[in-house]
Amino acid sequence: MKEENNNKIFKLKIDKPRNLKTDVLSGITVALALVPEAVAFSFVAHVDPKVGLYAAFMVGLITAIFGGRPGMISGATGAVAVIFAPLMTLMIPKVGLDSAMGYLFAAVALMGVLQIIFGVCKLGKFIRLVPHPVMLGFVNGLAIIIFKAQFGQFYTGTGDEKALLATSPLLIMCGGIALTMFISYFLPKITTMVPATLAALVTVTLIAVGLDKFDICHLRTVLDFVQTMDPTKTTIAADLPAFALPNIPWTWETLKLIFPYAALAASVGLIESLMTLTLVDELTETRGHGNKECIGQGAANVVNGFFGGMGGCAMIGQSMINIRGGGRGRTSGITAAMCLLFFVLFLAQYVEMIPLAALVGVMFMVVIGTFEWSSFRIISKIPKADAFIIILVSTVTVVEDLAIAVFVGIIASALIFAWNQGKVVKASVTLEKGTTKVYKLHGSLFFGSITSFKELFDFANDPKDVVIDFNDSRVYDHSGLEAINFIEEKYSEQNTKLHLLNLSKECSELINKADNVVEVSIIENLDWHLAENSLG
Repeated sequence: MKEENNNKIFKLKIDKPRNLKTDVLSGITVALALVPEAVAFSFVAHVDPKVGLYAAFMVGLITAIFGGRPGMISGATGAVAVIFAPLMTLMIPKVGLDSAMGYLFAAVALMGVLQIIFGVCKLGKFIRLVPHPVMLGFVNGLAIIIFKAQFGQFYTGTGDEKALLATSPLLIMCGGIALTMFISYFLPKITTMVPATLAALVTVTLIAVGLDKFDICHLRTVLDFVQTMDPTKTTIAADLPAFALPNIPWTWETLKLIFPYAALAASVGLIESLMTLTLVDELTETRGHGNKECIGQGAANVVNGFFGGMGGCAMIGQSMINIRGGGRGRTSGITAAMCLLFFVLFLAQYVEMIPLAALVGVMFMVVIGTFEWSSFRIISKIPKADAFIIILVSTVTVVEDLAIAVFVGIIASALIFAWNQGKVVKASVTLEKGTTKVYKLHGSLFFGSITSFKELFDFANDPKDVVIDFNDSRVYDHSGLEAINFIEEKYSEQNTKLHLLNLSKECSELINKADNVVEVSIIENLDWHLAENSLG
């Protein structure tokens, strides 16, 4: 029973069945949460807010329809915005804002093409190489990042003029956050007819409007947030995105300029998307299609490039809002994208009234639900190497970014595995008929184990005939071949003949291909070999 409980602490599943009504309501909630983030990421990338809103709509809609993971939300993201920001910073002083936007759109379209190529080549399967401790660290680091990101809403101004809210507005803000979290937590215990997060957003918004109307207090809103970044903005409303070719010189020099940004954005976008896909798989105990998601993300970004969007990828925070709100099908993502467009076209004045306190409260609930709290319970029970990986990935995720953290986690896991496997190479030794010494090898022969492998042999004192039995071992790489060649040369110096026994088909092929590197006798049967030696 104890073992069963220990297994359960690794499961992230959220048990909520797929339901059309729930998908629609959850999608509406996600759409409301998409607005301020799309606006914020627009300013990060140095573009007009409508460019981020267009991206959120187009990426969200196309991936919801054609992507490989129902229930996952995509849109304009900070990871992509941060990558394209230096391109805009570089080009604006040179060619002006309008022309710089052309370079951005061209880079976004190229990013999409690279992602489609990645998916067509079926490279999405490499996400399976991510170990579970890396996933846990990724989830925990992600929760911390989302948590830290919300503190910006407790300040006014930007840059050097940024300052903490005054006492009264700060207390009001905290009250709105607390009420949102209270409703989000306790409403599901009473009824599940309406998603708790949507009910919390509507309730806190109505209260804020009422308090503002009677001049009791004013809760900062989405529009206040936009105007903090750009005082000239009076609304988030925009028209439908329109097709247009990027306004750039179509030359080789332009391609060389935008390609590094496009390639980096494509890589980071796919890593975030595939990691989010894996996380949603675990939350729902279903399986998405990584390659299909790569193609869907790529197609969405190509469309962005020609319709004035800044590009994007999967949004982990919004995906968590959707999944925890009960969104399971493609309808939830489609609803989120269409509602976002509807808000921007027709209901901007109402969306602008949503208090930031309500959105922060929703994100705090996402943090609580995303963080894998069982990590604290299991940290002393799992292997120290796995505990180290969880902490390492969480830390790198917070300090650097999600993509780097995943790479670091995978590399660290591989090195630890190689180190551990390298230490277990050993051999049982027998002397057959007094003339042939047989080393029966146990363990894998690869770059991490060659040192231990070389230390197994007694070159000076072994008889003139030595056999290495690979029945319980395998040769995996060129380092292993070089180690065998080293052993053969050492025995040759002692006039000792080395033979290899019970090589697998793959090992034999590997050695045969390297016959100019490794020249050694391969035997099929030890008894025949001993009989030949006795006859000789």
